[in-house]
Amino acid sequence: MPCKLLNLCEYETHKLVRIQSVRLGSLKWTFNGVILMFICIMMLWNKEYQEHDYVVSSVTAKVKGVALTSLPDVGDIVWDVVDYSGPSQVPPYGKVCRTDEDCVKGFWNQHSHGVQTGACVKFDVTRKTCEVSAWCPIESKKKPPKPALLASAENFTVLIKNNIRFPNFNFMRRNILPEMTESYLKRCQFNRHTDSSCPIFRLGDIVKEAKENFSEMAVEGGVIGIQIKWDCNLDGFLRNCLPKYSFRRLDEKESNRTLYPGLNFRFARYQTEKDVEERTLFKAFGIRFDVMVFGEAGKFSIIQLIIFIGSTLSYYTLTTVFIDWLIGTSCYSKEARQNYSEKKVESVEDRKQCILCVSFVDENHIRVVKKSHKKSLQEVKPISVHPCKDDTGHLSAMVGVLQKGNNIIDKPSQVLPRANRPAWCLCGCCLPSTHPQEQLCCRQSIGRCITTSSLFEQLVLSRPLLEAVLLYREPLSDLTEGEQRIAALRNCSYRQYISWRIGAPPRESIPVMPSCSVWRIREEYPSQEGEYTV
Repeated sequence: MPCKLLNLCEYETHKLVRIQSVRLGSLKWTFNGVILMFICIMMLWNKEYQEHDYVVSSVTAKVKGVALTSLPDVGDIVWDVVDYSGPSQVPPYGKVCRTDEDCVKGFWNQHSHGVQTGACVKFDVTRKTCEVSAWCPIESKKKPPKPALLASAENFTVLIKNNIRFPNFNFMRRNILPEMTESYLKRCQFNRHTDSSCPIFRLGDIVKEAKENFSEMAVEGGVIGIQIKWDCNLDGFLRNCLPKYSFRRLDEKESNRTLYPGLNFRFARYQTEKDVEERTLFKAFGIRFDVMVFGEAGKFSIIQLIIFIGSTLSYYTLTTVFIDWLIGTSCYSKEARQNYSEKKVESVEDRKQCILCVSFVDENHIRVVKKSHKKSLQEVKPISVHPCKDDTGHLSAMVGVLQKGNNIIDKPSQVLPRANRPAWCLCGCCLPSTHPQEQLCCRQSIGRCITTSSLFEQLVLSRPLLEAVLLYREPLSDLTEGEQRIAALRNCSYRQYISWRIGAPPRESIPVMPSCSVWRIREEYPSQEGEYTV
């Protein structure tokens, strides 16, 4: 198709094949119903009709609880909320030296006990180390006590305050719900079965929900994740936005699987005795609670609904694919499968150029050539050569002519050569033409024109024969005199010549008649206006 601006105003649609079958029709609607049900279930289950937004959150916590412990060399200590956390530190090591030159004053690193003074002092009988300015004595390495000193922290409680916001919907909420009163918060405690909305948690219950034992975990410490999930539906009367809590352990609890199991940190208490500052260093093994907030909110959106419906329409092609496959199996007879395939599939070969076929009276084969817009068809070289395939209809016509006793001895008819014949004409009877595809003679070498043959008169121009052919093809056609009858005889004469000289043309090729034959037929059956379309 040529590329034109008017092509933009054209509409193309698909060709459909309708099979009148109760069985296939019932199967089609059954499959379509199942697909529709699946689409509706997925739309409602996953809320595909909603626009979604992710949560923006902040969390604060307040711990309550008091414990009394007894430490060796320290005595009884009361622990309250200010003693529950502290910064982590790394245990130090000393540097071996021989002279003061090996020690750098003011140097320190993560493995040293303090800042070097620049002096190399005797450490024991065999070794010297760089003197450091540090707290003395240095920390002693001991395993954590069993059972844990703060085992009673299991009964401590923590209030978690979580504020969330969904920016796209300008919606804000907190886990302390509007219906919760001050008296309720003083007496409530989280319980998954009886009070799953309370924001106050007992530490022992948190560890238990994570499937751990508090007394065992408190010895070496660990990390517990508190997950708060907000799954909010902001649609009208279906509005629902409540937090759901879940708990899990985040660190590796087996000592034999990791070098540094559990969790520990250090903190100190300072005091001054006799004008000397002293401190008590504590290495605490504890449980850290990480609060993680996840959330998503959805609200009805007509745009999301249209997008979902459009994306699911392709599911209905599964019905066509399945039924086409079913027809191609042994469930249907071979004849039914072949008939359906012929109706549904139309094979068309890709042709970048128009392929023509021509026949010359002085050759016993057919030439297949490419259409040329510059060179005359008479001079175009063939791309392939095919043997002539006789038309059985013309053989029958020949028999009919012989049975009538007609004399078929070839006697030249009175066809005079044309004075203005073109250079490409070799028979002397062709007319000039400006179109290269019409510049074709009936011969490849100089000689007698095919239009002078008596068979041309009897098989191509004979009016009784042409009328019989027309009646054979259309028994009820009206052959009354007039322009319509002349045009029908002229077109039938064209077909007679092609069937006689070319027969069955090669596949995907268009037969072309020589100029002399075309104009001889037009002279016999002329158009009143002098215009010809074929």
